[in-house]
Amino acid sequence: MTILDEINRNKRREIAEAKEKISLDDLKKSPFFNRQTNSLKAALRQPGASGIIAEFKTKSPSKGLINDQAEVTEVTAGYVTAGACGLSVLTDRNYFGGSFENLAKARFTNPKTPILRKDFMLDPYQIYEAKAHGADLILLIAASLSKEEMLKLTELAKELGMEVLVEVHTEEEIEKLNPLVDLVGVNNRNLKTFEVDVETSVRLGKLLPKDMIRISESGLSSVENIHYLRANGYEGFLMGENFMKTDNPAQACIDFIKRL
Repeated sequence: MTILDEINRNKRREIAEAKEKISLDDLKKSPFFNRQTNSLKAALRQPGASGIIAEFKTKSPSKGLINDQAEVTEVTAGYVTAGACGLSVLTDRNYFGGSFENLAKARFTNPKTPILRKDFMLDPYQIYEAKAHGADLILLIAASLSKEEMLKLTELAKELGMEVLVEVHTEEEIEKLNPLVDLVGVNNRNLKTFEVDVETSVRLGKLLPKDMIRISESGLSSVENIHYLRANGYEGFLMGENFMKTDNPAQACIDFIKRL
């Protein structure tokens, strides 16, 4: 069993427990549920956009504890001040130290910035959760879903006014894409082995639909990485650990974007 299999198995258990505690009707009563969502697609295509999607993440299965002192409102506000096009907030608690509290705090602090709920999305219920806690878009990991499951979840997200970022890592996973998907992220990290190779983005980018916004994820640590990937057709760059491992993630993001 891979770490992804383990995570998904535990996630299904979490989802079942959540459904018993909070109904869909209760989620729909959230003050965030009927808000107008922000578009990451539009933000990435603004003239002069940095392309950076800055992530708030305190730990990960591959790195362990990254930063347990960072405060989400301070860090995400700093990311936005730095010029990040969007935010990514982890909501998986067991493996990434995330929470819905962090997502909601980021939303309150940054009302006009697109926010991705970063989690392992397997069930329609989770999309309602995302909307209820202030997310503008969701992540669907192709390695965890069939083509039919991905289409079903994408359709629901679009019905709720949310954008969809699909993450792929192999040629076979690209075949699961559907026309409703807004953005495609290529994960340079193999979720089964945790090995990282930025060339994965270059290789798979050549196989993606021409008109689809490309986002490179994982292993990005230098300005040279960003310039190289821009030259290969990428408009978005999901970065978290590079900022979060420092004493001041917001300042690290400011310094990085200035160098861009």
